[in-house]
Amino acid sequence: MPPSQKALVPFVSVENMMRLVHAIGIETMLAELTDAIEADFVRWALFDKTPRVASHSRDGVIELMPTSDGETYSFKYVNGHPKNMGSGLQTVTAFGLLADVSTGYPVLITEMTLLTALRTAATSAMAARHLAPRDARVLALIGNGAQAEFQALAMKAVNGIDTVRLYDIDPRATEKTRRNLKNSGLRLIVCRSAEEAVEGADIITTCTADKQRATILSDNMVGAGVHINAIGGDCPGKTELHPDVLLRADTFVEYPPQTRVEGEIQQMPADYPVTELWKVIAGEAPGRREAGQITLFDSVGFAVEDFSALAYVRARLKDTGLCAMLDMIADPDDPRDLFGMLQRAQ
Repeated sequence: MPPSQKALVPFVSVENMMRLVHAIGIETMLAELTDAIEADFVRWALFDKTPRVASHSRDGVIELMPTSDGETYSFKYVNGHPKNMGSGLQTVTAFGLLADVSTGYPVLITEMTLLTALRTAATSAMAARHLAPRDARVLALIGNGAQAEFQALAMKAVNGIDTVRLYDIDPRATEKTRRNLKNSGLRLIVCRSAEEAVEGADIITTCTADKQRATILSDNMVGAGVHINAIGGDCPGKTELHPDVLLRADTFVEYPPQTRVEGEIQQMPADYPVTELWKVIAGEAPGRREAGQITLFDSVGFAVEDFSALAYVRARLKDTGLCAMLDMIADPDDPRDLFGMLQRAQ
């Protein structure tokens, strides 16, 4: 007998994810993802929240990121291996799953290497929408690797950024980013140093990959009124900002128990004050209060953002044909007769 519908789970391959992005339009998708994540941050209290389960090694980290809103469950498998680039491999790869809480049956499996880049950029844009200076137009993008173009386009689509100042220690990465964005409508300025990149910037985004404590931004580089999206510091022992920057900034985070271990604030005392970003979005805490304020989104990535991205993709898949149906759940006619189903397959 053919498998039942319950046994078939929609699967979005890398090829179909790319087709979906192009069918929607990347800037439209980034804007819609931003709105989807923001809507879930408003209902933050409904979600299960736990720091991700991480397995660290000398070469990188492998993580599981689960959450549920009580009706739908999600998890993401993701790695972070900076040395991979030297072997021609991705630093970050991922896949994810949605399941129906009432039955436990999966309802979507998808690649999430591309989707994580999209949702990370959308989350940055969401934070900037609430924390960046009004009428911000210039983005400094320090670290021009796999995430760079997504960050730039999300800031353009959501926040109206029109100029991007690019810097990476590897000029080839900057040239790659410049080439990929040359027809984006953004004004691109290639810079020779991080100090040059931040000149005149309203928003500074740091997204480097080295797994170490680094000083990408020092205190003298950060002027009054700037918003910082710190993306690269996302595991123990890996940071990008000098502690003096944090002493001057009002810091916003996703989930404090995770960020205090993995984010920029791992450098600070346990009582270093932070504001949970969901409270700003829900109107329960202030974001940017004055023009001269330095705001910092200490972004490490949280499971609710993946949940939002997975749910968005599931909704957007309808009637597109951009998925395969995987026969992956044993679903015998008699749920007590799993062995009988196996026998009849001879």
